[in-house]
Amino acid sequence: MPIWFNILVFLATFCFMEFMAWFAHKYLMHGTLWFLHRDHHQHEPGFFEKNDAFFLIFAVPSWLNIMLGLMYGVNTAVWIGAGIAVYGIAYFLVHDVFIHQRFKWFRRTDNVYFRAIRKAHKVHHKHLGKEDGECFGMLWVPRKYFLEAQKSSKRSHA
Repeated sequence: MPIWFNILVFLATFCFMEFMAWFAHKYLMHGTLWFLHRDHHQHEPGFFEKNDAFFLIFAVPSWLNIMLGLMYGVNTAVWIGAGIAVYGIAYFLVHDVFIHQRFKWFRRTDNVYFRAIRKAHKVHHKHLGKEDGECFGMLWVPRKYFLEAQKSSKRSHA
């Protein structure tokens, strides 16, 4: 396959993972797997959460695609696995590092997009139970939060 096809597969996989993250968050984490996700909404003492198990759940298909793709010479599978892995890295940096500050790396930003992500996630976490949730995605920000972030950014710069 030409490199442009592999890059297209990688980008399509990365974008599809946003839908998968939204779907898994809304219907699994706030559904049958709530027992793993609960401590993320109802914080308990300690650095690690049961919710961290989802890292492994999402890492397995990435690892399998990369490993089996390399073993059997299926280049497309490797690029799918890479797309899943890079989405996982982005998710970790945005969710655990930037939003929840589990690591004190990216503490300050005045970027409208990142402020909108933080606002949407804050709205999601106002619900302590698994019901009545909203804003289940991560990198795709609902328009209303983006507009709110733009307005507050203009006010703070005025």
